[in-house]
Amino acid sequence: MRVDELLEEGARRTPDHIAVVCAGQRRSYRQLDHQANRLAHSLIAAGIKAGDRVVICRENSIDAVVAIFAVLKAGGVFAVINPQSRAEHLSAVLADSGAAALISKSRPSVRLADIRLFTTFDAPARPSAPPAKHHSDADLAALIYTSGSTGDSKGVMLTHGNLLAAADSICEYLEITAADVILSVLPLAFTYGLGQVTTAFRAGATVVLERSSAYPRALVETLIRERVTGFPLVPTIATLILQQDLTKQPFPHLRYITNAAAALSNMKIRQLRRAFPDTRLYSMYGQTECQRAAYLPPDQIDTRPASVGVAIPGTRVWLVDAEGNRVAPGSIGELVVSGPHVMKGYWNQPEQTARVLRRDPQSGEHVLHTGDLFRMDRDGFLYFVDRLDDIIKTRGEKVAPRQVEEVIARLPGVAEVSVYGVPDEVLGEAVAASVAVLPGARLTAMRIQRYCLEQLESFMVPRIVDIRNALPTTTNGKVNRRELRTAASQASV
Repeated sequence: MRVDELLEEGARRTPDHIAVVCAGQRRSYRQLDHQANRLAHSLIAAGIKAGDRVVICRENSIDAVVAIFAVLKAGGVFAVINPQSRAEHLSAVLADSGAAALISKSRPSVRLADIRLFTTFDAPARPSAPPAKHHSDADLAALIYTSGSTGDSKGVMLTHGNLLAAADSICEYLEITAADVILSVLPLAFTYGLGQVTTAFRAGATVVLERSSAYPRALVETLIRERVTGFPLVPTIATLILQQDLTKQPFPHLRYITNAAAALSNMKIRQLRRAFPDTRLYSMYGQTECQRAAYLPPDQIDTRPASVGVAIPGTRVWLVDAEGNRVAPGSIGELVVSGPHVMKGYWNQPEQTARVLRRDPQSGEHVLHTGDLFRMDRDGFLYFVDRLDDIIKTRGEKVAPRQVEEVIARLPGVAEVSVYGVPDEVLGEAVAASVAVLPGARLTAMRIQRYCLEQLESFMVPRIVDIRNALPTTTNGKVNRRELRTAASQASV
C-alpha cells in the first residue's frame, strides 16, 4: 500500500466523511481525493515523472494537503517547506533536492531556473479519477528537511512504507478511529505535523489544521467548537495553552493529548494533568529519521513522569555505549532504533547516512543510531538524558542540560527554560540558561543561580542567565538553542 491510497480508500469507504477542516473550510474524503486527482493530472501533463521531487511551500491548509497527495498520485516525492522559512532555506532545498516543480501560493523571491511553478489548483478540465499507478510502497515518498536548529539541515528520505509503518503503529497505541477529530497546529513540513494527517487518514478520521499557535485562546475555542478528541503538543504550545483560563469550560470530547519534539518538564506534566484531568496524556519521543520511537502509556504518567516510555508497536529500541556494546539497565547509552519506520537515509549525504544507519552486529539489519542519550530502567522504560552533541563539558565535568532545566522549571514564575553551553577560555564551556518568565513574575538571574546552587553541584549552576519574555523557536516549535547560544556567546565577549 502507498500513502496516496489512504485518501483513495477513505473516499471509497466513507466518501462524505470530513477529512480536513481549516480556516472555516471543510473537505470530505471524496472532495479532497477528486481535487488531488485533478492536480496530479496537471502535474503529469506538465512533465512531472515518477521519482521527481516537488517542493510544496504552503502553510497549514487544505491546499497543502491536496498538494501532498497530488504529488504522490503523480508518482513524485514531496518536500514541504514552511512559507515562513527564510528565502535562503527555500533556495537551498530547491537546489539540494533537484526539484522539478514548486507549488506555492505566489511566485517566491528566489531563482527558479528550470523549475515549474504551480500557484493555483484550479484544474476543472482535468479528470477526477486517479492517474494510472506503476509504483510500490518501497518508493521514496517524502524528503523531510530537518530544522537545522543545532546543525546543517538534511533531507531525510522516507518511503511510502516508512510513513505507513509509523501511521499504523501510532494509530494502534493512540487507539485512533474514524470517530476521532485531531487538532494540529504543527507544521506539515515536519513529521510530527505530517503524521497527524497520515494517522488521521489511516483511520478515516478528521484532522483540523491551524496555522499558528500565536492565539492560544483561538485554539481553546477550536477544541470546543470542533469537539476535538486528539491534541498534539510541543512544550511551547503547552506553555501558551496553560496560560489560558481552562477552568470555565470542560473538554468532554478531548480523549488524548500527545507531546513530542522536546520533552515536557515534570512541572508542565503536572500542570497539564490538572488542566485536563479526564484526558489521557502521552509523552512520546521521536526523530525525523524514524518519526516516532517511544511512547509512555498514559497509565504510567503519574508514576513515571520523567519517562518517554517503551518502543512503539512493531519496533525495537536499545542502548549502546561508545563502542556499540549494549549497556546494562540503569546505565546511560545512545538510543538505537530498529523497525520498518526507520528512514532510507539522508538525501545526497552518503557519509552522514553511514554515520547514523549502521549494521547491527547481532541481527545484521541496518538500525538508526539516534545520537541521543537515554537511561533504561529494569522494566524497559526509557528516560531521556540529552542530545549527545548538547552535553556541556565544563571544568572537566559533563553536564546534561535537561537535568539543569528540570531544576529551573520548578521555580515559580518560570514559563520555559533552555540550558546550553557557550565557549569559555577557562572552563572550556560555561553553562548558560535562557529563561522565559510568566507575565508579572519577578525573577532575577541571581535568584535563579542561588536556587540552582541549592539543588545542584556547583559546576552545574549556570554562569550565564538570560531572562526573556519568550524563547525563540524553530519553525517546528522547538526552542532554538543555536540562536540562544549565539546570542549568549556574543554577549559574553
